[in-house]
Parts: sequence; C-alpha cells; structure tokens
Amino acid sequence: MTESRFHTLAPYACRPEESRGRLHEEADSPTRSPFQRDRDRIIHSAAFRRLQYKTQVFVYHEGDNFRTRLTHSLEVSQIARSIARVLGLDEDLAEALALAHDLGHTPFGHAGEDALQEVLAEYGGFDHNAQSLRIVTKLERRYVEFEGLNLTWETLEGLVKHNGPLTGPLAVKPGRVLPGAIAEYAQLHDLRLDSFAGMEAQVAALSDDIAYNNHDIDDGLRAGLFTIADLRDVPLVGPLFHQVAREYPDADPSLHIHEVVRRMIGIMIFDLIEETKRRIEELKPQSADEVRGLGRPLASFSAEMRANDAALRQFLFTNMYRHFSVNRMTSKGRRVVKDLFRLLFAEPECLPPEWRRLADGKGTAKTARVVADYIAGMTDRFALDEHRRLFDLQEKP
Repeated sequence: MTESRFHTLAPYACRPEESRGRLHEEADSPTRSPFQRDRDRIIHSAAFRRLQYKTQVFVYHEGDNFRTRLTHSLEVSQIARSIARVLGLDEDLAEALALAHDLGHTPFGHAGEDALQEVLAEYGGFDHNAQSLRIVTKLERRYVEFEGLNLTWETLEGLVKHNGPLTGPLAVKPGRVLPGAIAEYAQLHDLRLDSFAGMEAQVAALSDDIAYNNHDIDDGLRAGLFTIADLRDVPLVGPLFHQVAREYPDADPSLHIHEVVRRMIGIMIFDLIEETKRRIEELKPQSADEVRGLGRPLASFSAEMRANDAALRQFLFTNMYRHFSVNRMTSKGRRVVKDLFRLLFAEPECLPPEWRRLADGKGTAKTARVVADYIAGMTDRFALDEHRRLFDLQEKP
C-alpha cells in the first residue's frame, strides 16, 4: 500500500499502518490494508451469509420486503462509510465493524437471544456481542493455521465494545459479569475493555441506531402495525410526515414513507457529524489512543437528537416490538429455541456429527455451550425445520 493512502486520514482516526496487528501474525497484503482484509474475511464468512435468513423483527416467511439481519448490516455499513468519509476516519474499518456487528445474533432476533440466555443461566448465559467475538475468533473454520478469522485488534475491539467499555469505572453496565467468551479471549489478546473504542467503532454503533430506527418505521408502517397518524406526535418523524404531506399532497402514501425515512436518515447523519465535529474541536484528540482515553464518547448525537431518538424508540417499543402479532411470533421463536436446546442438551447424540464430536456428554457445561453455538448459528427457517425434524414424528430426521 502507498503511504499517500493513509495521509488523508484525520489524526484521531485508526490508521491501518499503525494497527496493533492480529493474534496470529500474518504477512501484509500487497493490495489491501489490514482493515480491508478484515472486511473481506467477514463478507466471505458463513456467519455473514446466514444473516440473509435471520430476522430483524419479522420472521423470514412473513414477507420478502422486510429487513433481515443482512440487509440491516448493509444499511449500517453504507451509513457508517458516509460518516467516516466526512470525518476523515478509516472507511474500511468502519465498514468491517458495521458488517460484523450482528454476526452473533440468534434466529428470531432478541426473542431467540432471550431464550438462550434463560436456558444458559447456569452456564455463563448468552450475549450476542460475545457470540460475535466467539464466531470471528473460534467458530469460523476457514484457515489451516488458526481458528476464526484472525481479525485485527482494532476490529475485535470495536466488536466487543459496540456499546462502550465493559469493565472499570466507565463500564456501560457496572458490576456486570464479563461474558465468558470475552473474558476468555481477553486472556490471550488485551482489548482494553475498560476504555471506549476508536472513532470508527463509535460511528458504526451510532450508524446502527440510525439504520434500525428508520427501517423499523418503514417496516412497521408497511406491515400495518401502526399508521402515519399514530406517528403524529412523535418528535422529528411526526413533523416530517406533516411537511412531506404538505409538499406532495397528491403523492402515494408509500412515497411519503420513503421520503420521510430518507429525510430522517439525512437529518440524523448531519446531526451526528455536526455534534462530533463540535466535540473534536473542543477536545482536539491527536491520535486514536487519545480518543480511547477521553473517558467519554467522541462521536455522538446532539442532546436534542438523543431525546428525539429516545422518544422514537419508546414509540417503536410500544407499537411495534410489543404489538400482539409480533408477540405471537416471538413467543413461537422462544419456544422453538428452548425446545431445541433442552432436547439437544439432554440428548447430544442427536446433534449433527461435526457438532456431536465437540460435546462431552449430556448435561455438561461444555455441551451446553456447543448446543448454544449450534442453535445461535441457525437461520430462522433452519431452526423451524430442525424443530420439525426433531419433534414431528411424521417428519424425516
């Protein structure tokens, strides 16, 4: 790589030529930066492909027009790259983090995660960020010389600190027991769990918020879970629908939805960039390590936008995530995941051969984690099919 490629980055960006490297040392690529290689490894992973059939809110068979974990990850990636470009950050690292942030999600969205957390309570629990780390450092098997994808320190750091520091006085959840997968890996590779992540990771995390809030409005309206009129008093989105309706009174309502979502994404991105620039000017960090040591995020929405975001989340929680039709589907998802776990945990001989070899008998902690890894990697449709194969007496095994 030529040096000129790196000179366009801001001083506070994560610079690829200064990467802390990989757990297993590898020769540099002559054509790609370390972060570009991370992105490519993520895209080529089996876990990334499976996101196509993992749900966001709606299960895969409820309609082809609703978002999946894959389309969501692509939307987050597009937003993160746009913001990173304006702020002088490394776009490739921001993109890699955006594409990887949901790899550890279970089938059936948060319902599946809640189910695994419940059945694994005695065996270290389940956390999707920890599972993402487990996937990219252990479960993906693509290389002869090591387990996992052997990603750079910066990508792994951003992955585990997606929501902020995990330990120390700045921890997002003080007193929380560190998930086993993260604690285990930290013994091999210190990811500085007590600090905030670099700017690219902070931007990717906020891009996630921008993407899912806006596409959940889109999906919720199209699914009939709520109406445009229901959004009238919600800050930001309500006034935007009023504005668009006034400007385009004869347009189809579906186009109003597209226009409002487009404008909301633009407004949230602009707010994030302006507030982050204000903080950069105030704090003047001169390196990525200075960003990590600031004691607070450098990338942020304004106070007003944070309030708007909280109001929108509350609306979506009440009117979408707790809608009776969504509750019914998530209830089914929880039952499917619990049924699969309990049967395979008690009868690991029912696991496929490559998974059965990893278990060490019924009812052990090791078998519990193997079964959890197997189930967490399932798509919605595979989990439903596997449930039928194991519980329907007329279904072929």
